[in-house]
Amino acid sequence: MASYNVEAYLSRETLMATKPAPSTKSSGILKVARKPRTLLGDTSTADAAARKSTLTHYESALKLMQAGKYEKAHIAFNAMLATAPHDLADRIRMYISACVAQIDKGSTRFETHEERYDYAISLLNEGHYEDAREHFQEILLKDKSADYAFYGLALLSSMTGDTSRCIEHLTEAIRLNGQNRFQARLDSDFDGVAEDPRFTELLYPEA
Repeated sequence: MASYNVEAYLSRETLMATKPAPSTKSSGILKVARKPRTLLGDTSTADAAARKSTLTHYESALKLMQAGKYEKAHIAFNAMLATAPHDLADRIRMYISACVAQIDKGSTRFETHEERYDYAISLLNEGHYEDAREHFQEILLKDKSADYAFYGLALLSSMTGDTSRCIEHLTEAIRLNGQNRFQARLDSDFDGVAEDPRFTELLYPEA
């Protein structure tokens, strides 16, 4: 998607997202649009509040794209996808793909290593393992003490079935920052290596 097309489409999207529901007027009588209904009846107040919150985040992500901050927009869209209403989910997926395309073209820069890490994690969650690996390694090229990058590589190795590398990277992450041991104990992404005695010994050395 070319950048000028992205910007034109985003302008229309922002306008549509903020446009109020229409009212109709017939024979001098104002008719207000009815609330949407579900199989259980009128949409609940909680559902309406959740949708309003999602739309707010959606609009914020669109503005990030308009500003050319594609890596931040990608993270924002990815975070809301799981709970997004059905009518927004397809658009969100489209924007995630557009963000990735723009980033791959080198049209964005990461201001901090943490921003690059967040983007790498979002790639990991989408199954783009090699792309995520490149970003973790790029962090380590510039900062060999970035424990979170080693932690990210450990996650990637666990998710791709490479137990030995997972333990190797996680060992280094824990050596650099002991808090990673406690975080790993609660991280379900390590379930694939949880039965390995080396993993248990690493996380529970006192046992």
